[in-house]
Amino acid sequence: MSELVEKGVRRLEWARAHMPVLTAIGQDLRKDQPLKGLSLGMALHVEAKTGVLALTLAEAGASVRLASCNPLSTDDSVASALREHHGLDTAAKKGQSTEEYYESLNHVLDGKPDLVVDDGADLIHLLHTQRTELLDRVRGGNEETTTGVVRLRAMAREGKLRFPVISVNDAKMKHLFDNRYGTGQSTLDGILTATNLLIAGRTFVVAGYGWCGRGVASRARGLGAGYGWCGRGVASRARGLGAHVIVTEIDPVRAIEAKLDGFRVAPMAEAIAQADFVVTATGCNDVVATEHLARAKDGVVLANTGHFNVEISIPALEAASSSRRRVRESVEEFVLKDGRRAYLVAEGRLVNLAVGQGHPVEIMDMSFAIQALCARHLAEHAKGMEPRVHEVPEALDLQVARLALKAFGVGIDALSPEQRRYVESWTEGT
Repeated sequence: MSELVEKGVRRLEWARAHMPVLTAIGQDLRKDQPLKGLSLGMALHVEAKTGVLALTLAEAGASVRLASCNPLSTDDSVASALREHHGLDTAAKKGQSTEEYYESLNHVLDGKPDLVVDDGADLIHLLHTQRTELLDRVRGGNEETTTGVVRLRAMAREGKLRFPVISVNDAKMKHLFDNRYGTGQSTLDGILTATNLLIAGRTFVVAGYGWCGRGVASRARGLGAGYGWCGRGVASRARGLGAHVIVTEIDPVRAIEAKLDGFRVAPMAEAIAQADFVVTATGCNDVVATEHLARAKDGVVLANTGHFNVEISIPALEAASSSRRRVRESVEEFVLKDGRRAYLVAEGRLVNLAVGQGHPVEIMDMSFAIQALCARHLAEHAKGMEPRVHEVPEALDLQVARLALKAFGVGIDALSPEQRRYVESWTEGT
């Protein structure tokens, strides 16, 4: 066994040992074999927790092909271990070109999947545009991210979506924990790993006061802009590290939430002039664009924790700069034409996986437990589901919640018969 493969095996073993919820669900899947005879195509960040999910689904009877959903997010040791030690068909490597990335996605689709598990909807988009000959075979799919769900709902509105997709992202046991606690911790981990700079006492801007942005902001206590769920997690983590946090928003309700949560709220054009760090967490493009770069503070660090590398406008950054060079392994320095410097982390791709190791294991245990249960649900029920975006069945969400409480060693109360009668009655009054 090579050193790289051995490293990946250890990482997979460590992750599995800390994923009790998925382990419990996996035991039922191995016994019942609900995916037996089915081909499963997956496009997720290829790292240790994802590897455990892929192996769990293979143990449930599926023939699995796995590719990455981002050119920079693969852990090569895990990809090698999945291929060479576990025999799982894995087409992924860190630092793929665009051509290589789509070759990997097409390799997954060459397996003629009955079910797909996607992160960002690139695999499903490819099925509906270039690999349409496979559409009649696909029973359904899961989508992991806010970005992907937005794309799929747009497809459904236009009548383009050809099979049912479950929005794993919107499950309570996913977005309330993955997007807030997971993104918050892993984003700061990525930024600290990439830059080795101090957060305390600095001004930290978070774009997007969704759940992810909130988590980062409260740890950094800096600047923040929010459009989706992710920004909340980033904001809270940044504040916790001693930063002065500013949140930017387009949603007036979320802007009020950020204000009442104790954050300063300002437009990006105002916030970036004071920012030492800017983190985008919106799922939208051009959050940092030409007009913002014109006012950016010298030395600002720009990082993105949204799915695609469009939130910080790379073309705008290139056009505004006189030179560009790599100053650290995952940091590029852009010298603007007036001499100010801007530092771009991880090529503007999602920093928590391009540089860090992604969400904590215990968080992804819950998210991937939802994924596994939804894959089973599709295998058993997809033929009766309409071709649109579906919510995760509440029973599956609650199943994961109960297993997670057990894993954490937490007990809770239950309604007595009299209490249940009271809360279900309309006749009780003053």
